[in-house]
Amino acid sequence: MQKIILTVIGLLLTCAVEAADVRLRDNHPDSYIVQKGDTLWDISGHFLAEPWAWPEIWEVNPQIENPHLIYPGDRLSLVHVNGQPQLRLERGPRSVRMTPSTDSRLRPEVHREPLGEAISTIPLGAISAFLSRTRIVSPNGFDGTPYVIAGEDRRIVLGAGQRLYARGDFRDALSSYGVFRPGPLYADPFTGEVLGRQALDVGSVDLLQLDQDPNFEEYAVATMGITRTSRDIRLEDRLLAAEDRTIAVLFQPGAPSVPVDGVILGLDEGVTQIAKFDVVAINRGEREGLQPGHVLAVYKRGATVRDRFKRDSVKLPDQRAGLLMVFRSFDKMSLGLVLEADRALSVLDSVRNP
Repeated sequence: MQKIILTVIGLLLTCAVEAADVRLRDNHPDSYIVQKGDTLWDISGHFLAEPWAWPEIWEVNPQIENPHLIYPGDRLSLVHVNGQPQLRLERGPRSVRMTPSTDSRLRPEVHREPLGEAISTIPLGAISAFLSRTRIVSPNGFDGTPYVIAGEDRRIVLGAGQRLYARGDFRDALSSYGVFRPGPLYADPFTGEVLGRQALDVGSVDLLQLDQDPNFEEYAVATMGITRTSRDIRLEDRLLAAEDRTIAVLFQPGAPSVPVDGVILGLDEGVTQIAKFDVVAINRGEREGLQPGHVLAVYKRGATVRDRFKRDSVKLPDQRAGLLMVFRSFDKMSLGLVLEADRALSVLDSVRNP
């Protein structure tokens, strides 16, 4: 079974930047009390014209336990120090509670909140499935991997709690595997370069028994117990090693440090119109310097029109139409969540530095 380790990456210490580098909203509040359901992006948008500039004005208080984490009830105040804006944190009333001591007297005690109650940078519910199990593998990432050959009692559609049989190379057998179905192949729409293939999550299985394949010396037949399914497991679905993946609950928002010029690729087959909180794939990845937390602006491509006077064609300027944040990056591709959309976005809309 895929093991996911949730970790929290704090927002960095205050950056030494000029005040002109951070633009405040004209109608920004002087303070804000964090509400349940808020995200870091929402709160940043109350104060900043560019929400991803949050780390540049965040003043860490070292006297507060986990000062990078923000909880409902906390108060954020905007102040200016040497002409530079800073946001400061004051813990809400739920941070200290009175508890009885052994001699029956009430004493204050710091209330330690579970990390899961801290607000996230972006709405994790919108990307939970993509965070935990969606993969982009190399174009030949399924070559030579074990595959499902039969189900318990010869069933061809299988679910959790049942058994299945898989055949393939198990010489480096693992205790658990992820079950995936080969998805669409992604190619760069301009260069034709094959970027990767989507591996559609199907489920998870545990290895119960391994028997030598009588027909192929390097193969074995594995008896597997199905521990989880996200869709029905079918014959010829593939087994991949379960990932021991670290996921950042809080991303450090920021613009990429290198120029990025890419496009949106379709993630779900047949989907062409994209809206706020939709997940998209883009044709740029770690190779181009993209990392989780990087914010990109989305531009609608300008139409090409006919100039009746000059009798030629003119491409109209691209129009900025939204923002997205990368939350998973692969070698040649990334997955991002659309956080702002002024109008409907589409496949092949361009993405650039904000």
